[in-house]
Amino acid sequence: MSAPLDTIIIGAGTAGLAALREVRKRTNRYLIVNEGPWGTTCARVGCMPSKALIEAANAFHRRHTFDEFGLRGGEGLAADIPAVLRRVRALRDDFVQGALEATEDLGGHALSGRATLLGPRSVDIDGTAHATRSIIIATGSRPRVPEAWLAFGDRMLTTDTLFEQPTLGPRIAVVGMGVIGVEIAQALARLGLEVAAFTTGHTLAGLHDPAINAELTALLKQEMVLHTGAKAELREVPSGIEVQSGSNRVVVDQVVAAMGRTPNVEHLGLDTLGVPLDPRGLPAVDPQTLQVGNLPVFLAGDANAQAPLLHEAADEGHIAGMNALAAAPTHFVRRTPLSIVFADPQVAAVGQRLRDMEPAHTVTGTVGFGKQGRARAAQRNQGRLNVYAHAGTGRLLGAELCAPGGEHLAHLLALAVQQKLTVHDLLGMPFYHPVLEEGLRTALRDAARQLPKASDSDLAACTAIGVPALE
Repeated sequence: MSAPLDTIIIGAGTAGLAALREVRKRTNRYLIVNEGPWGTTCARVGCMPSKALIEAANAFHRRHTFDEFGLRGGEGLAADIPAVLRRVRALRDDFVQGALEATEDLGGHALSGRATLLGPRSVDIDGTAHATRSIIIATGSRPRVPEAWLAFGDRMLTTDTLFEQPTLGPRIAVVGMGVIGVEIAQALARLGLEVAAFTTGHTLAGLHDPAINAELTALLKQEMVLHTGAKAELREVPSGIEVQSGSNRVVVDQVVAAMGRTPNVEHLGLDTLGVPLDPRGLPAVDPQTLQVGNLPVFLAGDANAQAPLLHEAADEGHIAGMNALAAAPTHFVRRTPLSIVFADPQVAAVGQRLRDMEPAHTVTGTVGFGKQGRARAAQRNQGRLNVYAHAGTGRLLGAELCAPGGEHLAHLLALAVQQKLTVHDLLGMPFYHPVLEEGLRTALRDAARQLPKASDSDLAACTAIGVPALE
């Protein structure tokens, strides 16, 4: 066997590419190996094609507001589903090409094949053993589908196959109403398909705040059939696939399984590392170093099942790439948690979750967007935002929302949480009129009323005028 490589990266998704960027700065003794298509999950089947579908769906859905705006003829519009899907694939292919270009100049450093660990310093790639000083595992994840459901063939869809369909429907069930399920179910409903959605729990889109969850649930029920609280069972019937959940029954043409994702770690050889594995076959991973135990092995991105989000995967690839070649791993301070669901209104969670806070030491500021001026002008006046602050210090701890412009509100809140700002710090900052961000100010003012009073000489104490059009 030749002299050991400095590192082997297994997987060329977002985490793998981020690790590659750091590795290439430090050594030319590396390999990156990928099994299956190159081009990242996000670009091929995840966040980018789904957003292209959502944009088309929301554009078509806006026709329902036209009459109120004084715009006539909206009832004559039609959604050409095959054309919508063709555009999604065209955009997807362009996004994928951009990801592929990141590995085009690697030459012999990039291999297509199956990698299997032989231990913490050796990897088999399609029958050839490679010695290495460290290993970065970034093998990603795949949609979870019950094995029995695979018998429905191409009528059983996931995000891996949804965008490849020439057309859809007209009757579709979405099973699972987490982040992906909510986005896909609403988009398909807005494109005019008959959508029935199912979830075993009572919370949607990963929400924890009961008030925000109730807001989202009520809004989605206006657009689709939504059944919660019971497991979905499928069976073949002459007219299609029957989905039964408790006493609810519907027959559909296709089913989208949106029941979460499974890390791609089977047959990877993690058992050769000599560390305990959990029931999913995963070792414990330090979230600040991405290291497995004290081994020169680093597990990053969706493969470690900690935070399956692109920006987290990119950060974890950066951490793993640096630590794999370092004399001693650095413990990185992770960013403020931030997740966004591209429903309409958008859903987001920032910072600490309500369930992790002490009720006696937490105040909640709230705002509904039903009467918010800018939201009313745009006919987007739906949703709610809750912010959470420490009752003693006023420091902003987190937020959950289902609100218009939620992606932008969430980023402002994430910046504030990471900078350890207080409610009064934020109220002392500028808010223009008329903007959706004034809704955030209303929630902050509601929280401030429950906190020790600010100085009268501080503009943070400037209270509402009391006129909805001006707030």
